[in-house]
Amino acid sequence: MSMGIASLVFVLLLTVALAHFLWALGSPWPIRDPVLLARAVIGRPGVTRVPRLGALLVAILVLAAGIVALSVADHSAGGLGLSLLGLAVGLAFIVRGVAGYTAWWRTRFPEEPFATLDRRNYSPLCLLVGAGFFVLVLMRFM
Repeated sequence: MSMGIASLVFVLLLTVALAHFLWALGSPWPIRDPVLLARAVIGRPGVTRVPRLGALLVAILVLAAGIVALSVADHSAGGLGLSLLGLAVGLAFIVRGVAGYTAWWRTRFPEEPFATLDRRNYSPLCLLVGAGFFVLVLMRFM
C-alpha cells in the first residue's frame, strides 16, 4: 500500500518537475504565450517571463521531494532521519497549500489566471502531496 501511495506522489511531483524543467529550457509549454505562462504559474504583478534559473531550482527540489516519497515508502530504509525528512517535506507542502488560501498570499500573488489556478489546482495539489507524505511516514511505524 505504501509503495502505491509513494508512486502516486512521485508521479505527481515528477510531472510538476518536468514542467518546470521545460520552462527552465525556455519552453512556454503548455501555453504558447510566455507572458501568459508567467501570469499563470507565478502570479506576481509585472512578471513577464518564467525565470529559467528559478524554474530549474524548483524542478530539482520537486524531483528530490518525489525521490524522498519513494524512499519513505521503504520501511527498512533511512530510520528515524528519513522519517523526519518525510515529515519536513510533507509539512512544507501543507504550508504551501494552506498559504494559497490566505489573504496574505493573495496580496503577494494576485495576477490572474494564477490566483484562480492556485485556489483550484496548485494549493489542493500541495495539500494532497503533503497528506501523502504524512500517510507514508505514519505507515513506517505500523
